[in-house]
Amino acid sequence: MCGFAGFLNFKADFLYNKGMYEEILENMCTALYHRGQDEKGKILTKEYGLAHTRLSIIDIENGKQPMTAKFDNNTYRIVYNGEIYNTKEIREELRDRGWVFETNSDTEVILIGFIEFGIEIVNILNGIFAFFVVDEENKMAYLVRDQVGVKPLYYTEYEGTFVFSSEIKGIFEFPEIVPKVDINGLNEVMSLGPAKTYGLGVFKGIKEVKPGYYLEIDYNDIYEHCYWKLVAMEHEDNYEKTIEKTSFLVEDSIKRQMVSDVPIATFLSGGIDSSIVSSVCAKELAKKGETLGTFSFEFTDNEKHYKSNAFQPSLDRPYVDIMVDYIKSEHRYLECGNDDLFENLFESVDIRDLPTMADVDSSMLYFCKQVKPFYKVVLTGECADEIFGGYPWFHKKECFEADTFPWSMDISARKAIFKDELINELKMDEYIRKSYRKTIEETPILKGEIGVEKRRREISYLNIKWFMQTLLDRMDRCSMYSGIEARVPFADIRIMQYLYNVPWEMKAQNGVEKSLLREAMKGYLPDQILNRKKSPYPKTYDPAYEKKLSNALIEVIEDKSSPINNIIDKNKVYTFIGEKKDYGKPWYGQLMAGPQMLAYLLQINYWMEKFKISI
Repeated sequence: MCGFAGFLNFKADFLYNKGMYEEILENMCTALYHRGQDEKGKILTKEYGLAHTRLSIIDIENGKQPMTAKFDNNTYRIVYNGEIYNTKEIREELRDRGWVFETNSDTEVILIGFIEFGIEIVNILNGIFAFFVVDEENKMAYLVRDQVGVKPLYYTEYEGTFVFSSEIKGIFEFPEIVPKVDINGLNEVMSLGPAKTYGLGVFKGIKEVKPGYYLEIDYNDIYEHCYWKLVAMEHEDNYEKTIEKTSFLVEDSIKRQMVSDVPIATFLSGGIDSSIVSSVCAKELAKKGETLGTFSFEFTDNEKHYKSNAFQPSLDRPYVDIMVDYIKSEHRYLECGNDDLFENLFESVDIRDLPTMADVDSSMLYFCKQVKPFYKVVLTGECADEIFGGYPWFHKKECFEADTFPWSMDISARKAIFKDELINELKMDEYIRKSYRKTIEETPILKGEIGVEKRRREISYLNIKWFMQTLLDRMDRCSMYSGIEARVPFADIRIMQYLYNVPWEMKAQNGVEKSLLREAMKGYLPDQILNRKKSPYPKTYDPAYEKKLSNALIEVIEDKSSPINNIIDKNKVYTFIGEKKDYGKPWYGQLMAGPQMLAYLLQINYWMEKFKISI
């Protein structure tokens, strides 16, 4: 797992000022160092420059980048971030076609595959990936992102030069490209945040390579191509066959994603998703006489303050204990205190270059830092809820029928803090409505599909295109910043495509959430876990944490130089601080309630200061 950045202009001569452009590449490496702390590589040619930082997972000795291949007097180069889970099959096919490999790395497989198949190689890859590959002789280059969007990738164009990076910060290392935010960028942060519109980078002029897309760059222009998307089709398997196929796909994806030249671990919450991943991994490792490492997360003294609610019905610890005993893993219980939670709020903005899911991100960042001394690769249970229909908005009537994003139906908490004139200028409701309708209109549906079944499709597609992307971004940034590669077996495109067309009565038989997944993986879980009601990632309920946030926010808004004073109404904020917070009524997702709004405001202020954003 790695990070990369670079620039390209087929009409330029970057060697005319070699020292300056080599320094730019070095600065890009420095900006992305956290994504690959094992080694870095750079290359500068007349027409392009590439920078790469590497976290060594596969072929530790020989997988250095940028990687070069020469064929028929042509030179091809690649920088790549990710893991390809069908590397073995692709390598064997290429060997059958006469190719000889110098390394065991998946980087070389992609590069040779590109020489053999051209850009059609993207239709063969199963994995998580982002890469840039250049064909020097034909003056063609491609910037590619995986089908689901697990790996981040951004780009912009400046005076004819194409600039790209795994993270936005890498782009800002190119001279004259500076952070600017217009009215649309503000709406992304204030109206939709911590979600963001796919394809946008929030900062003016910064774009995101959308999941399942690649960019083609030639001598004259940049072209965007979609190479993968979900397709609506009739589901022809009966219930028994659906269970069988689901079981195979989930098991196969988990086993494929265990490939590594270093030990692996899992995040284990005691919920069904992470427990399935952990159980499959533990059984596979046991065949080799090895023990799986597992980690669970909680907040210091949270059992004293926790109150069950509709969004978080139970604490994780009792269920973690059951699973650890069941799979015999080497388990570590990690706890996060208020100070660590607070301090990582601002670092989580640094790693995403945007305000985040507040302490949902900062706690994950803290936990990943604690995992790093033990493991470099972890598997997680992310994405199962979006794919199998586990979230409340798949089931609750008011969420299901809401003509807006079901995880943020009520934006009154947002309007309760910002200046009225800014709210009017942003036209928040209109911006949200337009963003929502765009996704609804592109939802893949069957001809003639109407009513409830059509809405099932829409809710599923909304989750995959929006909510899942926010969580994937969170997992990638928090793990990579800590020098960990996090893998998401449920985001396998085979699982996503198959489950997108499974009828709801099979996914949630008798109204039981994720009943299909429970039935398919029955042999891997004890009954207590198999029947556990969904409870999301934990959060703190300690009133001392809320008090800490309140005091910090008051200090910020009383400082006249704080940029957030340009967008918030101070009287509104004081009223909000003084109100009793309803922990069971989130304004975003399942976890972001009153205290998280305080934290989000602190993040916005820090973000505005960091990037010198003025309103």
